[in-house]
Amino acid sequence: MHTKATISSLSYYHHLGHSVDMLRLDLVHPIVSGNKWYKLKLYLQEAMEQNAKTLASFGGPYSNHIVALAYAGQYVGLKTIGYIRTNENEPITPSLQEALKYGMQLVYLGRTHFQEKKNELFNNQDGSSTYFIDEGGYGKQGCKGFASIQEEIDLGNYDYILAAVGTGTMLAGLISISKDHQEIIGIPVLKNEESIYNEINAILPDPSKPYTLLHQFHQGGYAKTTPTQIDCMNEFWKRTGIPTDIVYTGKLITAFEHLIKENYFKNDAKILLVHSGGLQGNRSVKPGVLLY
Repeated sequence: MHTKATISSLSYYHHLGHSVDMLRLDLVHPIVSGNKWYKLKLYLQEAMEQNAKTLASFGGPYSNHIVALAYAGQYVGLKTIGYIRTNENEPITPSLQEALKYGMQLVYLGRTHFQEKKNELFNNQDGSSTYFIDEGGYGKQGCKGFASIQEEIDLGNYDYILAAVGTGTMLAGLISISKDHQEIIGIPVLKNEESIYNEINAILPDPSKPYTLLHQFHQGGYAKTTPTQIDCMNEFWKRTGIPTDIVYTGKLITAFEHLIKENYFKNDAKILLVHSGGLQGNRSVKPGVLLY
């Protein structure tokens, strides 16, 4: 269902003394975009092995994960349900409209007590023909699924691998396949520095493997942004022709530009930036703010 991941060279940064590449997960599929395919693949396989009739998951009104699951479910012939962190009387977002187009049933859980309602659904699925997947594909199967990217592409030659962090599932996959000489750096996009370590470690095959989280680049929190970030995204576009999103990869690029200026990386470093895909977040940006 997807195109194999590719790597683009970011030649602009070579004059700074580093070799910088970008893992282009934004190109693997137009709908099941970015890291979503890798995080979902083993869940889909397990659901079909268990003869599930329905896939169900959770997310906000702008969730890339919800759209990806709706499409993937339609593709493999399973019904889908999205439990959404919003109210039925609120305006429907383009993302939710897209999920409906792919046949997903939407259930609005409201904005308050969402986690409690989600946990209740998770804990009462015994004997059900519905296969539940956590928000954003979080879980050990999501981690293992993303780790399978090493079957397509060799990431072992880099000194540093940087990625934005939402649930931490993709980063956990990267950590699990990292080599001893590599520094895996996560840029959390939420203000959750107390919990994110526990969430990542809970799904790592080997929680003792080292990694780094830099919490100062969330730009105010999930889906929030700043003029500095917008400027970085536009400059990155002009330099590379690669579009980024305000929620994830835009924050990664902003962090990377700051780290370069601070001489964070060792001389002659080989650096990989992970474009985790999902440009849907840019739908909330006023026309003309971004150059693409």
